[in-house]
Amino acid sequence: MTVRKCVPWPHPVLRNPAQDVPEITDDIRAIWADMVDTMDAMPGYGLAAVQIGVPLRLAVVDCSTTRGQAILMANPQVLHASGQMRDHDEASPNLPGVSAVISRPRAVTVRYMNAAGETEDRDLVHLWATSAQHQIDHLAGKMFFDHLSPLKRKMLISKAEKWAKRG
Repeated sequence: MTVRKCVPWPHPVLRNPAQDVPEITDDIRAIWADMVDTMDAMPGYGLAAVQIGVPLRLAVVDCSTTRGQAILMANPQVLHASGQMRDHDEASPNLPGVSAVISRPRAVTVRYMNAAGETEDRDLVHLWATSAQHQIDHLAGKMFFDHLSPLKRKMLISKAEKWAKRG
């Protein structure tokens, strides 16, 4: 399909909750295909539709080493999260040049509508769980740096702004 451009922080679509997807249509499948192409071109482990300026609750996650294993999710939500945490260095193409170590539950159960339009529950662990939670945060209008203290968040955004000016 098409590699789409990621909207730059602080675009308003990144801070507003996305709209639910009532049904899976050919248009939704086309957006997912573009999202997978965009994710693979970054390269990244996941992408939320809001990151490409589409205010719908759509996400893709592919943490496989061979690629081509993307989970396509509409209206994803975390049903259960483990008490055991996992630290991972997270970043976003919407705020290039910076990253931060974020602690998230090591395992989650996610419910979403799949490409067939059916509700599916899936248990995800390690990087798959981290990426799914990261994308679900995006769909709620949250960025990875919202998990940081106010001081660390301010420093990270300042660093990203300097990086962007260097071009």
